[in-house]
Amino acid sequence: MISINLQSSLEIIKGIGPTTVNRFKKLGIENIRDLLFYYPFRYDDFSKITSIEKLKPGEPATIRGKISLIANRRAKRRRMTITEAMIEDNSDTIKITWFNQSFITKNLAVGDEVYLSGKPEYYLNTIQFSNPSYEKVKEQTTHTARLIPIYPSTEKLTQKQIRWIAKECLEVSSQISEWLPDEIIEKYQLMPLSKAISQIHFPDSKEQLSLAKKRLKFDELFRIQLRNSCLKKELSKQTAVEIPFEETKTKNLVSSLPFELTNAQRKSAWQIIEDLKKPSPMNRLLEGDVGSGKTVVAGIAMLNVILNKKRVIVMAPTEILAQQHFQTFTELYKKFNFQIAILTRNTQKINSGTVTKKELIKKLSENKIDLVIGTHALLQEKINFTDLALVVIDEQHRFGVNQRSKIIAQIKQKKTPHLLCMTATPIPRSLALTIFGDLDLSIIDELPASRKKIITKLVNSKNRTKAYKFIFDQIQSGRQVFVVCPLIDPSDKLGVKSVTKEYEKLNTQVFPNIEMGLLHGKLKKDEKQTTIQNFLNKKTKILVSTTVIEVGIDIANASVMMIEDADRFGLAQLHQLRGRVGRSEHQSYCLIFTDNANEKTIERLRALVNSENGFELAEKDLELRGPGHVYGTIQSGYMSELRIAKLTDYDINAMAKESAEQIFNADPELKNYPILKSLLSL
Repeated sequence: MISINLQSSLEIIKGIGPTTVNRFKKLGIENIRDLLFYYPFRYDDFSKITSIEKLKPGEPATIRGKISLIANRRAKRRRMTITEAMIEDNSDTIKITWFNQSFITKNLAVGDEVYLSGKPEYYLNTIQFSNPSYEKVKEQTTHTARLIPIYPSTEKLTQKQIRWIAKECLEVSSQISEWLPDEIIEKYQLMPLSKAISQIHFPDSKEQLSLAKKRLKFDELFRIQLRNSCLKKELSKQTAVEIPFEETKTKNLVSSLPFELTNAQRKSAWQIIEDLKKPSPMNRLLEGDVGSGKTVVAGIAMLNVILNKKRVIVMAPTEILAQQHFQTFTELYKKFNFQIAILTRNTQKINSGTVTKKELIKKLSENKIDLVIGTHALLQEKINFTDLALVVIDEQHRFGVNQRSKIIAQIKQKKTPHLLCMTATPIPRSLALTIFGDLDLSIIDELPASRKKIITKLVNSKNRTKAYKFIFDQIQSGRQVFVVCPLIDPSDKLGVKSVTKEYEKLNTQVFPNIEMGLLHGKLKKDEKQTTIQNFLNKKTKILVSTTVIEVGIDIANASVMMIEDADRFGLAQLHQLRGRVGRSEHQSYCLIFTDNANEKTIERLRALVNSENGFELAEKDLELRGPGHVYGTIQSGYMSELRIAKLTDYDINAMAKESAEQIFNADPELKNYPILKSLLSL
């Protein structure tokens, strides 16, 4: 007899061939263990047995009855086999129909007692079942008469196949080792791990399913919280350059700004300055709404580092944003004799003159550049950093959390640089502490007093002509306009607007005499740069774009943001797009268009109209759409470990955090918890 274990390939299960194995591989499932930890995303409740006479059309139900007739026939007009059966119980008889499943007559016969689960429908004035799930009556069912698991799937891999194979694999679930300490399991009344795996796939009841979910969610969040504790400890062992506060020159910089810092900016800047004084590396997230002034706060920190003769890197997710930062910091530090450079895959520049890529890398290795701005491509170059004291990562969520560690790991020098991450994606504090538990948090939660409120309007199709007239008037008064669409090319997806088609319409029909540009991700780098430069120089008046302009484009003269098919975007993203205007003394406007009349959709979009607070909107989006939609980009990195837990499982996360801290504080080396240590790969 072949021995089956958690590492066994699915091919070891009788009846599974290479084709099916390859289909599972597309789902990331290589072996039995992978499948056991591949959880259903929902369940159909067919646990209640209904008599035939009580069936209601459209309501999911399970019946139990005896087959009195079953046969195949060919459809007259179509190439189709129809399997028909009559099922009877003590109350009535019902007709069952399956299409193109002639094999069913080999599995079922007259006299068999079966379960059938599905949605009955009216047909020719009688209730019938079409294509229901079926199983012969037995003690343990898989596809009927229970809570039925529904899994994320792929082409040509049916739910029935996944369920059947998952059921076959469950006999190995007893081999899954319990890794949580007994005291935690007892304290929080957690289900044993092997039982939780069994119940998550084939729950005996809703109560058992709830307990299984609690256990598996706890595991995922506990592992993250324990790792955060370990990361903090490892960081505390490292040494960083202590950066004294250059009070006089910092105050001079702040007083020279054309605006006054908000209290939130001052508080955040001071928290960072205090961190930089310490001999251990700073590990801080600076979170602020669109236009709240995160860049100048980072600039104050960077100033102190450079004045202390140390170096700074600023990492941006796109070339556009990197170039924007190069211009911003060159202007901010114009009274200082700093050497500022930009190095991306396609751009190398220095504020004091032209330079080749080779020369710039040499200058960086010789510590002759005070501040270098780049994309992730910067760290793929062979640069010998020896005096780097601060790394600033902008739009942190776009890098993914794992990349944060890699960035620091790639910097080979004796002392670990301080790390400042920034994000303009508003994340409620409780959520941020879950996602970025290894980072200290600074929040800029107020906008500069001089900022004019952006007037936001929800526009229906009847008022489109009025909106175009308004846009024309804005352009005539000297302003510029963004038009944002969800897609690049025309699509059959429910008529969603594309930039190429919208550009053509606006250019030829609506504003034929107005210069406009087209911007999207498929354009070549030079084309993008030319388009942005033309808009920046006011050569073009309208920029039709995808969300590529969501971050990094600062056009002070733009006063209108027009968003097509706004229902296709989350509130956080709409708020980001709105933040591209309102960057000068001119009154600015955001016009959001949708043809979707769904009540919830309109409620969500009205929230944008009624609020300019990104944190409030994030909470609303979280409530209406869920974290998977709102923070998908964040989850794509470190949080991809969350297969079943959600970012909003606050209660379970609080338990996990408390447990992780208790264990770690009592035993920082995890000497008494070897299984935990091995799971964290420490």
